[in-house]
Amino acid sequence: MKLLSVNIGQARPVPYTSQPDGLTGIDKRPVDGPVRVFAPGPKGTAGSGLAGDAVCDLKHHGGNDQAVYAFAREDLDRWERELGRTLANGCFGENITTDGLDVSGALIGERWRIGRTVVLEVSSGRIPCRTFQGHLGEQGWVRRFTRRGATGAYLRVIEPGEIRAGDRVEIVHRPAHEVTAAMEFRATTTERDLLPRLLPAAEHLHPEALAAARKYVAAQAR
Repeated sequence: MKLLSVNIGQARPVPYTSQPDGLTGIDKRPVDGPVRVFAPGPKGTAGSGLAGDAVCDLKHHGGNDQAVYAFAREDLDRWERELGRTLANGCFGENITTDGLDVSGALIGERWRIGRTVVLEVSSGRIPCRTFQGHLGEQGWVRRFTRRGATGAYLRVIEPGEIRAGDRVEIVHRPAHEVTAAMEFRATTTERDLLPRLLPAAEHLHPEALAAARKYVAAQAR
């Protein structure tokens, strides 16, 4: 398991974002050399966990629980075949493109060591948005991506450091539950009845998903 690329986005003006300033950093490109990885701070005020990477929509992206976004090259390859077009590393807005790792099947709270120093922890899946659809230029993309459920994973930074393309990825901890990033995604989007099944991962779950699960359980108990 390894990193194929580390991808950084610059703020660019586009016609398809809902941001008032018209800027987005979703168009991420592979970079050479090491990139510093760190915990950026609370969501709403902090952006990406990668140095030099732009996050323009701080309401929905960035912050400690969404510091790094990972997507598997294997899933990009499947979309390439289905869409009939080339999909470069980073084109889904991912910060790291992996090889040999089941990213969507990773457990919430699972920890990866990347290179010599960095440790990341899986917090949630990725919910697609209008900006993602506009960036890819595919009709009905949000619906198609949601239906596939190969969501990739957001990660928080447990141990900061530097990463680069070619670094080895090692799973150093797997928690004792069965809640994957893909399950969390389905529970918070199309299969709300799965929300109670997220609670065994409560300690490591993204706070927004945890709040949704607890609210659902409370409502069912009334």
